Amino acid sequence: MESKIIYFTVNGRPEQAEFPVDCPAQDVKDLFRSAAEAGPHDILKLYNPKGNIINISPQLTPNSPHSCYKLEVVAADCNSEPLGTELAVALGFDLSSMEKRLQSLEKKILTEASETPAIVYEMKRQVESFREKLESVEHLSWLGLFKELSERPHKPSPFYHKRTLRKTREECEHVREKFLQMSTLEVSEEVRQYLKTPTFDNWQWEDAEIMVLLQVMYTDLDFISTFNIELDVLQQFLYEVYKRYNNIPFHNFKHCFCVTQMMYGLIWLTDLRSKIDSVDLLIMLTSAVCHDLDHTGYNNAYQINARTELALRYNDISPLENHHCAVAFEILEKNESNIFRNLTTEQYKRIREGIIKCILATDMSRHTDILNKFKAILSTFDFDNKDHRDVLMMIMIKVSDISNEARPMDVAEPWLDCLLQEFFNQSDMEKLEGLPVTPFMDRDKVTKPSSQTGFIRFVLFPLFIELANLFPCLEQHIIDPVRKALDYYTEMEKALEREKQNRAQSEKAKPKESTTPKESELSPEPLQPSAV
Repeated sequence: MESKIIYFTVNGRPEQAEFPVDCPAQDVKDLFRSAAEAGPHDILKLYNPKGNIINISPQLTPNSPHSCYKLEVVAADCNSEPLGTELAVALGFDLSSMEKRLQSLEKKILTEASETPAIVYEMKRQVESFREKLESVEHLSWLGLFKELSERPHKPSPFYHKRTLRKTREECEHVREKFLQMSTLEVSEEVRQYLKTPTFDNWQWEDAEIMVLLQVMYTDLDFISTFNIELDVLQQFLYEVYKRYNNIPFHNFKHCFCVTQMMYGLIWLTDLRSKIDSVDLLIMLTSAVCHDLDHTGYNNAYQINARTELALRYNDISPLENHHCAVAFEILEKNESNIFRNLTTEQYKRIREGIIKCILATDMSRHTDILNKFKAILSTFDFDNKDHRDVLMMIMIKVSDISNEARPMDVAEPWLDCLLQEFFNQSDMEKLEGLPVTPFMDRDKVTKPSSQTGFIRFVLFPLFIELANLFPCLEQHIIDPVRKALDYYTEMEKALEREKQNRAQSEKAKPKESTTPKESELSPEPLQPSAV
């Protein structure tokens, strides 16, 4: 089997990695993580000889010992440590030390045996299972989840990671400083091309790097020159956007990036630059960046049923989406972060109208209406028709917003875990407050596969297929991966059902304990001779 050899250094120490050309991406990352003796929450960065960050993937270009890559380990943010780590420390375990010892042993086994024994994989599975149990401990107690619910600055987030809902000033300043330091670095052509694909893996990029990648998108679509956007203004805009995404499991800054990156990829894959003008493209990308600003982790149904400030302000009409728009234009009202400040009044008016339309389109209660409008014009679609373009732009942001299942499974599945965590938190809150419980969020009724199979069949497929009807090239990029995801979750659902049936049969087969008292239980105990 053909293999690649990659030469690199870790802390000045020469290393080499050898793997098959068809090696899974996660295995390649694990190999580099093992070589660096890095923990699971550490961030790895690989630099080419020119000093550019390159992606750790099976597509790495083979090199020689004279042109080594450089591997660096960046410690994970201690503020985001999962509860399991805190609990383990409280119990007297040093998880970091244990993990490094295990990784060292694994590396030694790999060197001596040339392959990882099955027992190591089983140990990893057990460790991950134990970690998940530790991390979910707090969910067992509503008292632990729902203290300090009154509105005030830095209200504690009701999620397991115990970070404040709003980002702290220190957290923001730290990321801003890193972003500005990195923003002048050249991003390699390999990363720029990778950024245009739906297979992009968001999990290996930290927030400051994500802001650099967003800057690259605005640059490579020629928005900087076309709309006379000053670089420092764009950077301030991206920083303000970062600040206004909250510390919640799913609708956070990384989700903002994923939606924007998918929109960016679709623009390139469909060659949309040759079909619509730059103003519409700017609307689409900026809408994606801003589409979930200041989301607090509770959907419109909760806002309306709980009669929140947002529901009252927007009269129960798309309260979240209206709020996201309002926050976006609050940022754009500041001269130092207004990327549209050099546009004409007419251009600004058109962009504002377009962004509002796109962000409001992400309200899933409007899904059927928007999809039906698109289907009605599809056979006679005309890129010169403004109404047609408006509907297409709404469809594009909708596809981007719910596109995780079009990504590779090792990228998509962690996002589902994050989403379910946010869903379960909402249903717990609904139960606690005596509100109607959203059925697809109820942890007592929903399983991981059941949450996806219906959603893929009845929401994703009808939407994605219609967009692929207009752009047939998207079939391989978004339809085929979603089919694989449906097969994956269908099999998982069947396996869970079989397990449930086996458990029921086992319970049924157990001998029932007799309710008739035993003879020994009926007989009085022999009389003991009394003491004289």
